Amino acid sequence: MPLIVNRYIDREKSWLAFNFRVLQEAADERVPLLDRMRFLGIFSNNLDEFFRVRYAAIRRLNMTGQTNEDILGGISSQKLLKDITETVIDQQSESLRILSIIEKELEKEGIYIINETEVNKEQQMFLKDFFNQKVSPELVTIILNDLDEFPLLKDTSGYLAIKLVMSPTENSSILEKMKVKKDIRYAVIEIPKTINRFVVLPSSNDKQYIILLDDVIRYNLHKIFNIFDYESISAHMIKITRDAQLDLDSDLNKSFIEKISSSVKDRRIGEPVRFVYDQTIDKDTLKFFLRKMGIDSKDSIIPGGRYHNRRDYMDFPNLGRYDLLYKVNTPLPVEDLHLDGSILKMIDKRDYLINAPYQSFSYIIKFLREAALDPRVTAIKITLYRLAKNSQIVSSLINAAKNGKKVTVQIELQARFDEASNISYAEMMQTEGIELIFGVKGLKVHSKICLIERINEEGKLRRYGFISTGNFNESTAKVYTDVTLLTAHQQILKEAAKVFEFFQINYRLHRYKHLIISPHYTRSRFYKLIDREILNASLGKPAYIKLKMNSLSDYKMIDKLYDASRAGVKIQLIIRGICSLIPGVKGMSENIEAISIVDAYLEHSRVYIFCNNENPDIYISSADFMTRNLDSRVEVTCPIYDENIRKELLETFEIGWKANVKARYHSEKLDNKYRVRGDNPIFRAQHEMYKYYQNKIEVITEKL
Repeated sequence: MPLIVNRYIDREKSWLAFNFRVLQEAADERVPLLDRMRFLGIFSNNLDEFFRVRYAAIRRLNMTGQTNEDILGGISSQKLLKDITETVIDQQSESLRILSIIEKELEKEGIYIINETEVNKEQQMFLKDFFNQKVSPELVTIILNDLDEFPLLKDTSGYLAIKLVMSPTENSSILEKMKVKKDIRYAVIEIPKTINRFVVLPSSNDKQYIILLDDVIRYNLHKIFNIFDYESISAHMIKITRDAQLDLDSDLNKSFIEKISSSVKDRRIGEPVRFVYDQTIDKDTLKFFLRKMGIDSKDSIIPGGRYHNRRDYMDFPNLGRYDLLYKVNTPLPVEDLHLDGSILKMIDKRDYLINAPYQSFSYIIKFLREAALDPRVTAIKITLYRLAKNSQIVSSLINAAKNGKKVTVQIELQARFDEASNISYAEMMQTEGIELIFGVKGLKVHSKICLIERINEEGKLRRYGFISTGNFNESTAKVYTDVTLLTAHQQILKEAAKVFEFFQINYRLHRYKHLIISPHYTRSRFYKLIDREILNASLGKPAYIKLKMNSLSDYKMIDKLYDASRAGVKIQLIIRGICSLIPGVKGMSENIEAISIVDAYLEHSRVYIFCNNENPDIYISSADFMTRNLDSRVEVTCPIYDENIRKELLETFEIGWKANVKARYHSEKLDNKYRVRGDNPIFRAQHEMYKYYQNKIEVITEKL
């Protein structure tokens, strides 16, 4: 076997490569202009979360004084922090270049993003009135020089760092006036989040104008500081990112909700991990803020452009220009599943699969609404991880409770950055008499399952339910690709009931014949499935593995896939995000190919297919192949038994695998090289997926 130097790609660097794929979408001229703006916002938002979680975690490791190479796959924490900062600086620079190109293209469409120096007289009048009526009452402005303690800057807000060079007073002597060092005062203005960042100005000559709120404030600086006698004033944007790790206290007198709530509040005083600034800022101003905020070389200090918090670009106004946006496809119906009939009766006859957003998420809401009203339904049990802002799921559960059903909800209070929302929903449901379960100590509950218990006409208990790869969230269901199995398979649902029993009685482990459950069985079961493919390959039988997931970073699982590759098992991987596996290396992974698809929808479904000598085992799952999903979360992987659905999942995997437009290769170089099209016609997987489901409906219509 040849000497192989590298076996894995660092997960942090692989994630940064994924986020660069998002940035590639912003740069892609084939993407509509306003959607390119949205991708810039997604890139920035992703980066914020990365620094709040992953960079902060590595920084904590680094502060222990150890190299931590054993934990980080052979690289020291100090070197990794340095590499991340250098990569992010390069990516930020590229994002500014892309933004400049997009702005020029928008101008060709008659859309102009202007600053405070470019407004005409009509716009000046508008800005003065807008500032007085809307902005000024919302502003928080703090003079910093004489404060005993520097104010706490929030990592969800952008700020203008203000420098005032004061005018000499009339009483100053000539010598004082001649002093080189002038009186300088510093201030900070928080950019209000209660006002849309993008202010649409009056249009003129068929041209549309937008100014950022930051520049509205800059335009009115003289109003804000008119009590000061200054000779010059400047404003430069700064942004801070803080460690978002939740530190739960051990006070036994506090409830779990109280502990989570308290820890979320403490997040605002987390240690700074990144400081981004306008690189045109005066050196003395930058030095003042870094010193006062306690930011040093251990933190990531990143020079940027005039504007930060570009996650706001996700909400860039459309100005009625729908021609500059992706066409929104209407979610399609599911074959033989009707919203105007009884969902439970239809599921009694066969299983159904919903592939959102290609197909309608409304079936899930209808399922719960029907269960809430059905007199024979006695209980509803569900796991909730991330919820929509005005959740129809929660509304349906409250409706069920009001109708006398016993409703049990396992809600994950530690869902990253959704803690406050989930606490609010938990309190709301608790008030309505819903029984809440707050997880298992030491484990996040990431599974996506729902169970309905109903007494049928013969007086016997019959279960119905759904198991999904994604959150029960009608908002994200419009942009996240996820599959949900609706089933009345009694053996599967009996095991789902065991999962809910485990939530309440954690010390009792159950055995499962159908479902694969983390943290107890997922790793070992997948090892066995891979081993079977290895054995079949050694016997000359057909052997392949097809995996679609968000992330692959568990080194032991990667080693197992390497073993399979060496045995001759053909492995196809569709991995949107992190891929620590290195494909295509002779003697290690020459039988493994790996691609990533980044397009209009966020690829989120997890589908696992094992050849089994041409009688494939097919699963859908809430779990990625990450250590946390395998060993420290409650996850549910569900087998697919219905032949029509098995065929559908095999076919839709192949649609993804044939992608040659928005597909990039995973490689050790992390270069995000686009898949070679060669002589093949253009094949854009997400477009083809929609056509696939359209064709299903057309075939049904023709039969009728």
